[in-house]
Amino acid sequence: MFFRSATRFASALSVVCGLGFVGAAPAVGGQTLSISCGAVGVELELCKAGVAAWSEGKDVDVEIVSTPNSSTERLALYQQILAAQGDDIDILQIDVVWPGILAPHLVDMTTYDPKAGSGHFPALIENNTVDGALLALPWWTDAGVLYYRVDLLARHGFEAPTTWTEMTEIAQTVMAAERADGDTDIWGFVWQGKAYEGLTCNALEWLDSSGGGTIVADDGSVTVNNPGAVEALSLAASWVGDISPEGVLNYDEEAARGVFQSGNAVFMRNWPYAWALAQSEESSIKGKVGVVALPKGNGTSGSHTGTLGGWNLAVSKYSKNPELAVDLATFLTGQAQQKARAISSSYNPTYPALYEDQEVLTANPFFGTLKETFTNAVARPSEIVGDK
Repeated sequence: MFFRSATRFASALSVVCGLGFVGAAPAVGGQTLSISCGAVGVELELCKAGVAAWSEGKDVDVEIVSTPNSSTERLALYQQILAAQGDDIDILQIDVVWPGILAPHLVDMTTYDPKAGSGHFPALIENNTVDGALLALPWWTDAGVLYYRVDLLARHGFEAPTTWTEMTEIAQTVMAAERADGDTDIWGFVWQGKAYEGLTCNALEWLDSSGGGTIVADDGSVTVNNPGAVEALSLAASWVGDISPEGVLNYDEEAARGVFQSGNAVFMRNWPYAWALAQSEESSIKGKVGVVALPKGNGTSGSHTGTLGGWNLAVSKYSKNPELAVDLATFLTGQAQQKARAISSSYNPTYPALYEDQEVLTANPFFGTLKETFTNAVARPSEIVGDK
């Protein structure tokens, strides 16, 4: 197992600025595979450990290719390599919204493993299936959740809200009371309002949780102009300047987390990664945070919905060893590997069973609240729109 920077990447890399690749000796021995892994946080170390476990006893050299952490740059790199039908990367770590974009270049996993995909959250398998072909296996997942200040809600006699209207009213009441007591910096709710993919995720949660659809229907028709969507978006618009600062329109995940973790918000919408940071020694609100499923809309059509996020492993159609590549991808995304990653590094598993595993829950107590979120999660309509 080693890192390399193949000369065949040169043309692809020329369009992507600032990429750093680690060179190494050429492969020797038996068969050769290459896998791309991200390097955010401990991603790369976990990838190396998983590959080492799979490689033990096998006459296979696995080349770990360091790719850009920026998802936009990584997608551009993949598209150039695949468009040229290059075999530089056998196994690609792909974003949850890429199967539709990269579909023409990816192997149907079930061709080499009829049981591929079994046991994972159904929504993830559905997301990764294009025209009946399972193009990627879920490696870890994400879905939007609601963070709240346990201490502030208890102080003012509230429990965690179940609807968006309820959350709005609680945020207004607690914010007003805290400001009256001298905390003039506090806001009721922070979220991702910047014009980027994060806002798309937030908006899809508002719509789907209120019976307003998923922006684009399964048949490709645009369905956003409906009463449920209008109601959801009108409520969200009312938050700006009321329970949310005007600046929320330029917030991404980290901007929202910064406000919340500094103790200046009652509620926050974010991904599960923010939990460990909120409980760190550097956090101003350590021990004061709760996590629940996002609120639902009013009425019988309302449901608790979180937009799916996360990463998957796919195999290139141009791989010289597709069967071996599928085997490695299946191992890395298997339940045992995902359990180890969850315990050591709080990566969200893609198997419902692991959210009831006591060792996982001991390491991550809040995981117990996420099973419903991932079970009911909504996928962005990326499979339907494809490269559009």
